[in-house]
Amino acid sequence: MKFSRQTTLRSQATVTGVGVHSGLPVNLTIGPAPIDAGFIFVRTGLEDADREVPAVAASVIATDLATVLGDSDGPLVSTAEHVLAALRGMGVDNAIIEVDGPEVPIMDGSAAAFVAAIDQAGIVTQSATRRFIQVLKPVQVAIGDSFGELRPHANGFRAEVEIDFANPAIGRQNFAFDLSAESFRREVSRARTFGFMNEVARLWNAGFARGASFENTVVFDEARLHNAEGLRFADECVRHKVLDVIGDLALAGLPLQGVFRSVRGGHKLNHAVLTALLADHSAWRVVEAEPARRSRGHVEAGAGMVGGMIAPAYGPDVS
Repeated sequence: MKFSRQTTLRSQATVTGVGVHSGLPVNLTIGPAPIDAGFIFVRTGLEDADREVPAVAASVIATDLATVLGDSDGPLVSTAEHVLAALRGMGVDNAIIEVDGPEVPIMDGSAAAFVAAIDQAGIVTQSATRRFIQVLKPVQVAIGDSFGELRPHANGFRAEVEIDFANPAIGRQNFAFDLSAESFRREVSRARTFGFMNEVARLWNAGFARGASFENTVVFDEARLHNAEGLRFADECVRHKVLDVIGDLALAGLPLQGVFRSVRGGHKLNHAVLTALLADHSAWRVVEAEPARRSRGHVEAGAGMVGGMIAPAYGPDVS
């Protein structure tokens, strides 16, 4: 069902895996958080005390192959985008994410394990009204041959993503996606991260991909796919880029109401577009979802009004 109140998790759920770049074992636990908390990472297992970092754009300290969050003392958690995508995609507004290592576990390279953890924990509504960041005018960023923009959209969040690789096994792919919990689960959550055989040595020398394997990465050489089980979608690569977009834009701090479009993008571009939007205070406003008035005795459960327009809900009402 759809609804217009904030949500959190009913209980905690834990997943265990390795970091795709660090190769280190790590446990991640998602759990409830108060109203208006947003997403907060808690880095445990440190020599001194646990450290918290809010999952907001200002906490991003690196975007090389993954989104890294930290503070003035340095990085705290890397590869944050997949669990953030699962939380935002499944309609969770407030959550505590505890990680006992330097990196979120890669699991199978998608967000599926985090969606399963959210299902296990359960989603509950809270008493406060959900708030959105409504995009009011286009904001555009170009980095080399990459281009990204956010522009107004009357109904929820939409991503329009294009990738273009010289590798003939991937080539040019396009995917347009309107976000809801149902569509995220069905169309995006299982799309895995991907990489190339000819880049492995360079990545290892740079300290990346130490935990990558055929179990958590779709691997291509110059002409073909190497994973024996094949692809989950014919266009799995661009769908994974959409997954990354949802996770990176979750760092807005609130659900976005707008369209994000990118060409040849990645974490750096996603972050640059979001930062450009937030820096221009004439380009956005915070709006609340209000319960829709009943018409002729029926209205879709929990549909909301945002700035006078119907806003989508982002998860099941199980309170």
